[in-house]
Amino acid sequence: MKLTSKGRYAVTAMIDIALYQDDGAVTLAMISERQAISLSYLEQLFAKLKKADLVVSARGPGGGYRLSRAASDITIRQVIDAVDEEIDVRRCGGKSNCHKGQQCLSHHLWEDLSEMIGGFLAEVTLQSLFDQHHASKQFQIAVNSIN
Repeated sequence: MKLTSKGRYAVTAMIDIALYQDDGAVTLAMISERQAISLSYLEQLFAKLKKADLVVSARGPGGGYRLSRAASDITIRQVIDAVDEEIDVRRCGGKSNCHKGQQCLSHHLWEDLSEMIGGFLAEVTLQSLFDQHHASKQFQIAVNSIN
């Protein structure tokens, strides 16, 4: 599996919305600036995220994006699937033709690993990443107050 920038940026942008949507709808320009992701690339990703019903948008002044449901109800697997990212470490993509047209000796290992990765990402929610971010921030504040 090679998680490309498409999957990484989609997850990062969704976490950004989870972090900032309480202040109002989040624009792609805001995400672009905070996360250093190209605005045009975000536009492409958000067309897919909206189609997958992971975000809702509002036009006009005060417009932007919000999560379509609670952060605890959106998994990282859903985000990655929405932007057409592959979670398969098999070279053959499941076609069993990886070794001279036949299934390779380690096919089942990579198949099991793909399933484990997919299962793991299906258990991780935006809320859990949101919570980790806040815990890390609190830790940094505590460390800085000691120094």
